Amino acid sequence: MPLTIRDLQNYKRQGRIITALTAWDALSGAWVDASGCDLALVGDSLAMVSLGHPTTLPVSLEAMVHHAQAVGRTIQRPLLVADLPFLSYQCGTERAVAAAGRFLKETPCQAVKLEGAEPETMAVINRLVRTGIPVMGHLGLTPQSVHCLGWGRQACSVSDQERLRQKALDLQQQGCFALVLEHVPAVLASGLRRELEIPVIGIGAGPDCDGQILVTADLLGLTPSQPPFVKPRLQAAEIFKRELQGWCHEQRHQGQTDPPPKEGNPPIPGC
Repeated sequence: MPLTIRDLQNYKRQGRIITALTAWDALSGAWVDASGCDLALVGDSLAMVSLGHPTTLPVSLEAMVHHAQAVGRTIQRPLLVADLPFLSYQCGTERAVAAAGRFLKETPCQAVKLEGAEPETMAVINRLVRTGIPVMGHLGLTPQSVHCLGWGRQACSVSDQERLRQKALDLQQQGCFALVLEHVPAVLASGLRRELEIPVIGIGAGPDCDGQILVTADLLGLTPSQPPFVKPRLQAAEIFKRELQGWCHEQRHQGQTDPPPKEGNPPIPGC
């Protein structure tokens, strides 16, 4: 049986670290499921990992639903959550409910994640939760705001940390079941872990969080470059490239030593 939101919240109370990874298709979903992690996120990072875009902004709602369906075919144990893509929830609560509802109706996802805590976003979260759609929050480095915030560490000053702290409390108050903190000082994440009742899941936010999440492709060394807070476990892109080049070389070499039969030769039986 898949894990539930209540399971993750119990993990926080028990002091058990939550592990989370991203997936973008059936193959990566199978890897993530086999890892034994607790949460699988169909992140809008697939715009960069799978679709070749420089940011997460271009991926559409249709594409996210399509990829969530694919991931859902191979995910068995982890809680499955999907990102709401850019402009699927920033244009009013009615459109946001319709967009988020598609993941619960058309995919095995149990929840959605969205970025930020501006007043308009708070109104959307409130409406989603009241509608029965669980929401995971996301503060700090929010990739959908890259043109405003850049890719650097967020909340470095005392005043910025206090503002983020208040936003985190507001997200909990609105009903978010968990919070992702990305690329913020470890001391801030550590404090919020103790202050919030909901799980705080870090990505580049130091080790003292209720859980950790990483983009699986970054962790495996499949992407051309990684964020500064990710150390790849292996250089999978180089391994794959070397093995595929080796196979091509072997086939060409075999073709040179064993030329095809000349025209007019009888066909080989069974071919």
